[in-house]
Amino acid sequence: MSNVDIKREMSIYRDTVENYLEGVFPENSDDTTVRAARYSLMVGGKRIRPVLMLMISDMLCADREVILPFAAALEMIHTYSLIHDDLPCMDNDDLRRGMPTCHVRYGEATALLAGDLLLNSAFEIILEQAINYGAPAALAGRFIAKSAGGTGMIGGQSLDISSYSGTVTLDRLEEIQRKKTGALLTAAILTPFFTSEKHNANQDLCVALTEYASHLGLSFQIKDDILDVESSPEVLGKSIGKDAATDKATFVTVYGLDGSKNRLSQEFDSAYASIRTIESLGFDTQILTSFTDYLKGRTN
Repeated sequence: MSNVDIKREMSIYRDTVENYLEGVFPENSDDTTVRAARYSLMVGGKRIRPVLMLMISDMLCADREVILPFAAALEMIHTYSLIHDDLPCMDNDDLRRGMPTCHVRYGEATALLAGDLLLNSAFEIILEQAINYGAPAALAGRFIAKSAGGTGMIGGQSLDISSYSGTVTLDRLEEIQRKKTGALLTAAILTPFFTSEKHNANQDLCVALTEYASHLGLSFQIKDDILDVESSPEVLGKSIGKDAATDKATFVTVYGLDGSKNRLSQEFDSAYASIRTIESLGFDTQILTSFTDYLKGRTN
């Protein structure tokens, strides 16, 4: 058990990310698309991915100046994916982070462009880091691109839109969620590894971080699927029951609620085992343990 005050630590990391994101798009732009992109980016959220990236970076004693822009860019990619995911042609959601979704507030066409703007702006930041910091930063940028692309998040979304309850195997469901949800979490965890010239040749560390990312990604999605059944829009800050209403495959529809909770416990146990492996390699993992505890106990 760690003695880290994880909520305080996460708040500090989150403020660091927020301060960077504040400068990405001007607050009072005349361009509606820019305003829409900023609205979705700054409307709130836990900032799980950039916070996790900064935690791993500090654990590896990596350079904050190198990592922070990557963390912000990853959050921008995540936000673009939420804007597009909420569109009527996808999940047709009208609530996100407790606020009207981008297309509800600004219209579908502007929301589509706002997502595109966030994605392109994210890669402007990533390429600037590659120019400034060379091959390690370029490798990290390439990994983020793959994680967000056809073999990662987009690939998972593509599989998800044609996957219905009763027709999806357990293996296919896990493939969907490792790509759709897990890929960007993996990018958050491995980006500091790629940019750390001190540690990026340590293959044992790479394997341990990758295993942690895999188990954390699945546990994150299983927890989401359980909360979609047991929580409320007021607590979650988004619509609930959409997957069940559209007969989409989730861990709950495939495993059942009790089975999903058992699988969730197994994935968290495996995540903690990966943390112990990382610790055995000489790293202080207290904050990572506390962060995992936080995700295990989260209610939204």
